[in-house]
Amino acid sequence: MKTTKQIFVVFILVLIISHVQAQHTGLNVGDKVDNFEAKAENGKIWKSKKVIGKKNLVVYFYPAAMTGGCTKQACAYRDAMDDLSSVDAEVVGISGDEVKNLKLFKQAHNLNFTLLSDPDGGIARMFGVPVTEGNKSIEREVEGTIHTLTRGLTTSRWTFIIGKQGKVIYKSTDVNAAEDSKAVLGVLKNQLH
Repeated sequence: MKTTKQIFVVFILVLIISHVQAQHTGLNVGDKVDNFEAKAENGKIWKSKKVIGKKNLVVYFYPAAMTGGCTKQACAYRDAMDDLSSVDAEVVGISGDEVKNLKLFKQAHNLNFTLLSDPDGGIARMFGVPVTEGNKSIEREVEGTIHTLTRGLTTSRWTFIIGKQGKVIYKSTDVNAAEDSKAVLGVLKNQLH
């Protein structure tokens, strides 16, 4: 009888510990953000340590370059860049796309912020953003030429703001692509008051 009870208690403890650990994966508001780096659309390595502690850093994860919702989100950030700069914010968009896809995305839509390639999902996982493995390709025309854009994984659409102190001050897991920049701007303006 004791053995069955002991096994049951151990089983319940394992379940509780697993549940608690699952709730604490990734980053939440108030968490300090570790430095990260990735290749940008220009082929150069972008490093968070050059921004964190100096500016507010908006990090938004999106599923795929040159797709409907992702294009709306990127163009909204592009159009809000003057307002975001006025609240001392830098924006980076992160996806599982290859660098060449990001270069085309930026060129096709005249984007005025950095796009980062996270082909293995390491940065997404650090933030706790769900990723779906598997190669996917789409074809898009840019300046009269058809390009095949391939990505090795797809991230969920999540947005974070890392404040000047290096901690997460905003996290959204239910992002409206077209309105994301407005929500972010609202949070940053409220931080000033």
